[in-house]
Amino acid sequence: MSYTLSNMMPLQTKAPDFTLLDVTDGQKKSLSDLASDRATVIIFLCNHCPYVIHLFRDIVDTANAYIDQGVSFIAISSNDAEKYPDDGPDNMNLIARVLQFPFPYLYDEDQSVAKAYDAACTPDFYIFDKDLKLSYRGQYDDSRPKKDIPVTGRDFKQALDAILNGEKVNERQVPSGGCNIKWKT
Repeated sequence: MSYTLSNMMPLQTKAPDFTLLDVTDGQKKSLSDLASDRATVIIFLCNHCPYVIHLFRDIVDTANAYIDQGVSFIAISSNDAEKYPDDGPDNMNLIARVLQFPFPYLYDEDQSVAKAYDAACTPDFYIFDKDLKLSYRGQYDDSRPKKDIPVTGRDFKQALDAILNGEKVNERQVPSGGCNIKWKT
């Protein structure tokens, strides 16, 4: 697994629409079904990446806190499940149940959504405002596996708080980093 930085989609980009399978309930869901009129978070995850595993618990806790404030969270896995079966729908459903995801976990089987968002790594974080314009794309915080820096979600939460308070999000954003998305060949 090579360490890969996010591609940093241009700010103010309109969120590309999609319809994907939610592995938690077997239903197809679209961005328009799930988007919030306050802020919408899209996170590209997978089950096996140590950078994602390092943040899983805090992401769930953060989602629980911000969902109560009207923020929508959407997790998407785009990895090639043939070569990486841990990232297939059955295991995605298991992880979502074990960690008690309060948000849908969508499977991007053909990887078209990851390509539309120019996603490069797991985790890859995007926060869209009430108009689905990109306000933040970057790291969760400075913590990484095997670094002695606690997980706080500082960068991510500062951006969400700014959006919720009607303030401009700082445009100086640090790319997220983690395992590369496992593209089909």
